Amino acid sequence: MSVSPPLVLDADAINAVLPKVDTMGAMRALFTELGRKQAVQPPQTVTVFPDEKGDFITYLGASTGAGLFGAKLSPYLMQAHKPIITAWTVLMSMETGHPILLCDSGHLTTERTAGTTALAVDHLAKAEARILTVIGSGAVAKAHLRHVRKLRPWAEVRVFSPSLSSNAELRKTWLAIDDRVVFCRHAQEAIAGADAILLCTSSGTPVIDTVDVKPGTLITSISTNVANAHEVPPAFLATAEVYCDYRATTPASAGEMKLASESGWSPDSIRGDLTELQTAECELPSGDTPVFFRSIGLGLEDIFMARAVYDAVLA
Repeated sequence: MSVSPPLVLDADAINAVLPKVDTMGAMRALFTELGRKQAVQPPQTVTVFPDEKGDFITYLGASTGAGLFGAKLSPYLMQAHKPIITAWTVLMSMETGHPILLCDSGHLTTERTAGTTALAVDHLAKAEARILTVIGSGAVAKAHLRHVRKLRPWAEVRVFSPSLSSNAELRKTWLAIDDRVVFCRHAQEAIAGADAILLCTSSGTPVIDTVDVKPGTLITSISTNVANAHEVPPAFLATAEVYCDYRATTPASAGEMKLASESGWSPDSIRGDLTELQTAECELPSGDTPVFFRSIGLGLEDIFMARAVYDAVLA
């Protein structure tokens, strides 16, 4: 039996097809299947290279609903001046056992990270939310705004990053995404009175002071390569209603959760994850305290994004 070679897509090919991909729809399907036990999400693993040459993270996932399984490999390769960081996803058929797609995952990682946050915002942000804040100015931060800009009738869209104050060209790129964007002078100005605060940085230490965050405000946070990275103070978890992308894996990897656990906070207090939110098996925020959502990135996110790209190319 002849086997067709896998489709191979580099970064340029991915960029060309991304406008046709329904990122948030892919994330909805993923977490629904995971919640219905039609998908399996093993913990991510880190393999350290000998002689301090770097490491690579393996993100695995399998879906009987989609009939696919696969992995994303994301290496961090130490070099004399600047480390090399890449990511590639292989998608395989559960029917034939053969690869059907090998693709550059750089931009897909950005999109699925933002799409996961957007799904959380759709579930967890107050219906009456009007003030949106984005902390960060890179590609991931911009993707976050693109994916959440239409989820609520935002009256204000605030953005803060130290690099924005002296970069007029970068500010133009933000205004091209949404002309409601207002650039703030510092983080605390940006978060004051906000209804949703999206933290989109590569910082390993807190980027905001959560003391004055009002009840009902949603704060979302993502992962970076820094060991025990945390964009909020670990103590904040004890005062917030905490949600995550997947409770079976996130607490063991999220920096602020690991650190908070050392001070008495328990992962058992996590109120819900995206699988439970998608299948209506957990309570929504009460509105009595701030809300914290943490994502670390799942292999299934990469698998479902790769599947969406594959389907878009075939179409």
